[in-house]
Amino acid sequence: MTRSGTTARVRDLLEEESSRTYAQEAGIRLKDTPQPLYQLLVLAHLLSARIRAETAVAAAEALFDAGMRTPRRMREASWQQRVDALGEGGYRRYDERTATQLGEEAELVLAKYGGDLRRMREAAHGDVDELRSALQEIPGIGPAGADIFLREAQGIWPELAPYLDERVLEGARRTGLPTDPAALARAVPREELPVVAAALVRASVGRASGAES
Repeated sequence: MTRSGTTARVRDLLEEESSRTYAQEAGIRLKDTPQPLYQLLVLAHLLSARIRAETAVAAAEALFDAGMRTPRRMREASWQQRVDALGEGGYRRYDERTATQLGEEAELVLAKYGGDLRRMREAAHGDVDELRSALQEIPGIGPAGADIFLREAQGIWPELAPYLDERVLEGARRTGLPTDPAALARAVPREELPVVAAALVRASVGRASGAES
């Protein structure tokens, strides 16, 4: 497929699927500052479970609406408050375990990074594999959660781009797009890569499924 053909097909895809990232769906205005980066971490945690993506997004919004927008506020909230917020978002299947993990996650982010995930980025010195490994040291963040975080963060952390993991490339296969990350990346401006990645994930698993199911 030519570059122009790839670009046209990507535009068609964005019309067929939501042209928003998962962070945007959760009301996160993602930028390179501590609070939205932490909120993205929470969202990646929730999305990585085998649960509907819409439910994970709703649960993230419920946590944030309940005031748990920073690691300090998340840590200070009681376990029951976290369970109640998750339940309000419909995240009931994993609510008790996830409520515990969210507290542990906040504690590690505060203890190791002073609540600022930019320090994790600095410690990785631009090495994407090192950053992915660091993310997986955080309670509740496994390989799927790390991939979600990195594919959404690539719009603000340029060294990540193109971050198009296997879930994204499966969507490319299903939609007839190139499965070479470089070819996909050339089709759109770098800042649009998170939107394209999210659209391809939706194409891969179906709109009704969880982001990583």
